[in-house]
Amino acid sequence: MFSAPDSYPIDLPTFHSEINLPYTLTPGRAAGTFLAEVKNRRIVASRFASGQVVAPAQDFSSTGGEEPEAFVEAPHTGVLTAFTRVDGQVIGFIRLDGCDNDFPHRILAELDDLSIGQRVEAAWDDSVEQSILAVKGFKPAPDAPLGTVKPLETMEEPLGVIPYAMKLDYEHAYGPYYGRMFDEIRENGRFMGVRSPGSDVALLPPREIDDVAHSRTGTWKACEDTGTIRGCSIINMEVYGQTRKVPYVYAEIVLDGASTRMIHVIEIDSLEEAKEKIKPGTRVRAVWTQGERKGRVSDIERFEVIEE
Repeated sequence: MFSAPDSYPIDLPTFHSEINLPYTLTPGRAAGTFLAEVKNRRIVASRFASGQVVAPAQDFSSTGGEEPEAFVEAPHTGVLTAFTRVDGQVIGFIRLDGCDNDFPHRILAELDDLSIGQRVEAAWDDSVEQSILAVKGFKPAPDAPLGTVKPLETMEEPLGVIPYAMKLDYEHAYGPYYGRMFDEIRENGRFMGVRSPGSDVALLPPREIDDVAHSRTGTWKACEDTGTIRGCSIINMEVYGQTRKVPYVYAEIVLDGASTRMIHVIEIDSLEEAKEKIKPGTRVRAVWTQGERKGRVSDIERFEVIEE
C-alpha cells in the first residue's frame, strides 16, 4: 500500500504560469472618439445639458445618467488635485481647465516636487496612437495659462474595436497532493489519487479533505489509465481561442479505481461515428504524448474508445 499523503514533502518548488486572455474591446462612441482623436493631440470631453464637462469623454453622465449634448475639446492644462506613488511611478488626479471631473494619469515629476493645486500640462508621445498613453503624462507647468473648453468642429470616426489582452503572471505551488499527482504523471505515466475515508476508491485529483464526508482522506492509490465515460458533448463549432480542430468530444471520464470524473477530450473522425460509439458507459483509454512528459494533464494527448 502506498504511504499516506502527509509523508510527501510540502516545501515543493513553485512553477511559473500565466493567464493570457486576448480579446477585442468595444470602447463605445465616446471613448472611441477620445481614442481616435489622441493622435491629433486633442483631448475629447463630453458636455452635458447641465453644463458639466467630463474628460475623457463619457457616453453617460455619472450623476444624471443623461447622454452628452456634444463632444468638446478640453485644454491640455489643469491643476493637480491628488497624487501618490505606485510601483515607482507618480500617479495623480488632474482637473483639466474647464472640466468638472478629475483625469487620472501619470505625473512626470518626483513626488517631493509636487503639491496640491500645482499647474500641470500634458506631455505627448508621438509614437503612440489610439491609446490614452498617447498622453505620456502631465508635467509641472507653473506658468501655463488657463485653458478653455472649445467646440469640436470636425471629429475622427470613433474606433469600433480595439485589440486587447490581459496577462497575469503568477507562481503556482502544487503542494503535496497535486505535487505527487503531477510527479507520477511525469515520471511513471500513471494517475495517483487518494482513498476516500473507509473506502478503496480514489479521489482524483487528490485532495486533503474528502468533499463529501468532510474528513481527511486516506492513503495513495494508483488508478488505471482506462475508464468509463459518464458525460460527454460533441464539439462541432469553432470559437475564438480554441486549440483543437473540431469536431471532437469533450468528456467526463471516471478512471478505473477512481470515484471522481476527469475532464478530457476524445478525437473523432466523423460526427456519425461519434454519435454511434461515444456516450455514457463507453469504455476509453488514455493516449499518452510521445517524448518527454512535462508533468501536466496535457501529457495525455487524448482518450480513445476501447473497441469491443
